[in-house]
Amino acid sequence: MDDVDRRIGARSFARLLGDWRPPDGRGLAGALADRVRLLVLDGRLPLQTRVPAERELAGALGVSRTTVAAAYDALREAAVLRSRRGSGSWTQLPDDPITGTTQSPFSPHGDRSLFDLAHAALPAPSAELRRAAAGAVHDLDALLGGHGYDLLGLPALRTAVADRFTQRGLPTTPDQILVTAGAQSAIGLVLAAFTGPGDRVLVEHPTYPNALDAISARGARSVPVPMGTSADGTGSWDLDQFATAVRDVAPRLVYVIPDFQNPTGAVLGAAGRERLVDLTRRTGTPLLVDETLAELALDGPLPPPVATFGDSAQLLTIGSASKVFWGGLRTGWIRGSAATVRRLAALRASIDLGGPALEQLVVARLLPEVEAVTATRRAELVAARAHLLERVAELFPRWRPSHPTGGLSLWVDLDEPVSSRFAVAARRHDVLLAAGPRFGLDGAFERRLRLPYTLRPDRTDDALERLLLAWHGLDHLDTGASAEPVAVA
Repeated sequence: MDDVDRRIGARSFARLLGDWRPPDGRGLAGALADRVRLLVLDGRLPLQTRVPAERELAGALGVSRTTVAAAYDALREAAVLRSRRGSGSWTQLPDDPITGTTQSPFSPHGDRSLFDLAHAALPAPSAELRRAAAGAVHDLDALLGGHGYDLLGLPALRTAVADRFTQRGLPTTPDQILVTAGAQSAIGLVLAAFTGPGDRVLVEHPTYPNALDAISARGARSVPVPMGTSADGTGSWDLDQFATAVRDVAPRLVYVIPDFQNPTGAVLGAAGRERLVDLTRRTGTPLLVDETLAELALDGPLPPPVATFGDSAQLLTIGSASKVFWGGLRTGWIRGSAATVRRLAALRASIDLGGPALEQLVVARLLPEVEAVTATRRAELVAARAHLLERVAELFPRWRPSHPTGGLSLWVDLDEPVSSRFAVAARRHDVLLAAGPRFGLDGAFERRLRLPYTLRPDRTDDALERLLLAWHGLDHLDTGASAEPVAVA
């Protein structure tokens, strides 16, 4: 792997590490190595980043150089760091000790010994997906005579997405839709169109981690606006703070998740949606609305699309088939004005030449069935949410989980700032977690944990029993056990 210019300063590294010291003050080197490993494996510390020299980091952390040297030695042994004499040390992913290949960011396919609570995602609705896939194979015949490249997306899917927006109260035509390879691809394309290196992007705090990563990869800067906490433990938007931030920061883009916000589960009310649209319209600030979870209302009607409160060329909405149907479809979309869609399509040619046709045909057949699929999903998720809340109250009485009205996960207050250490401990018991700071900036949310209710009840019970063992063992961590990279969805 070639060296790159990316590096992190000692003070920035210290802020990213957060409160990493064990409460008894013992085993500092092991605790430091564990925290750095977690930062690398869950993506908070990018790969190929040059870490500070031992003496510099020791000074920033207020520990001895011997402590940092021992931690770096442990990280090199675990293949999380690679060093070159006289040049420094860089982060990397460890290799699998058996195959010698770089470990996957996700749990091994079909490995039931791992309990994946890092992904707020559901298995496919098998009957509906198989039926749609069979029909899509038949539909594919009509496309085989062409070249297969389409920057805008297949007309059948653009029509299906537009029809769904219209059904939800937002009249939409197919020329207002651009199909992407998932919502993450949509976020990246919008960032490429509206931002550049050094530009500011206003975000909720906490927010979707992969959006933060995309902003960073663009060279832009995330400006966080804190979410408050509502009576149900989810979250709330302080739109006065949003207005102040827009005025003071002059962001090039505002990114929000108003529907069952990831990770808090909050829902922005109608008055808040109207005020947000008015704010961005008056200031001429582009607004990117992430509706990936909008179809997953559990306790009431679907929230109205934000654009129903004032559609404009500055307002873009993204959605995805991943949460409602299946992540393996890797199909998303952007809704905007027809002119904005054409602009995005022209820019897209430098990124990719369109999505896979067969998956688009599958989603085009699934979308007309979305209400039937979500009705089944809703019944399952309501039961799963109730079960998880009950078991958490029983096993972890000090934890304070949110009670979201939709979406796929709880946002849990752990009552103490141990989220990253807990994620390390959980992996030693074969449970994958996304630590709270993964959803924020500069090490925030160490008291928080996102806990999905997407496993079957028996799997949930087994995972929670293992988490209980990890929780009780927090003061006895060592650096000897291996960990896997954990991506978040």
